[in-house]
Amino acid sequence: MKSIAVFMHVPFEGLGCIEQWITKNNHTVSYTRFYEKYELPDINAIDWLIVMGGPMGVYDETIYPWLSEEKAFIKQAIDTGKTVLGICLGSQLIAEVLGAKVYPNKQKEIGWFDVALSEKAKTTSLFDGFEDKFPVFHWHGDTFDLPNGSTHLISSEVCNNQAFLYNDKVLGLQFHFEVTAETLRGMVENGTSELIEGETIQSADKILLTTEFIASNNLRMHQILDNLAK
Repeated sequence: MKSIAVFMHVPFEGLGCIEQWITKNNHTVSYTRFYEKYELPDINAIDWLIVMGGPMGVYDETIYPWLSEEKAFIKQAIDTGKTVLGICLGSQLIAEVLGAKVYPNKQKEIGWFDVALSEKAKTTSLFDGFEDKFPVFHWHGDTFDLPNGSTHLISSEVCNNQAFLYNDKVLGLQFHFEVTAETLRGMVENGTSELIEGETIQSADKILLTTEFIASNNLRMHQILDNLAK
């Protein structure tokens, strides 16, 4: 049984299917919600840190002063050997605290688009049994350089650095394996202004009606979590 701390930045980007995995495995979970009055966990009392997404950028500390405190905690969690998972903004925060540059990608990527495993990813047990290419849900405008010492895992056509692994215990995922029908609706309802349809941005209807990939992506998320927990 593991003690898992979760960092949330907005109420509509929660754990999704990760919550089911935590319950199934009898892990304990605590939340730090930076959009309301919050308290950081005791670093010595947690085994894992999961950092979720949000519409802000890692560079928005003037608007969101808590970002500097959050980054310091993420760095401490990595330095003390915790298992750390970052999703979307969470992956960007991990990349930055590991010394990598985070910046706007040439195109936003919002909707269901394919990603491909790198050659190194195909040989890691983290993705054992995964197809070489599969569709996932994206909602990001920023990207990052790979942190020094990390392994590049996944790319898409318009964003090369979609996932990385650092020290076998720190995983950054730019996309959303965890989405459920409910969390998809929340993201669409709160991000309507960004849905200017284009080559790499799908309409709200397209996003919400594409439900056939949710179950397989949730299974992938659970498998990754199982492998990180070994």
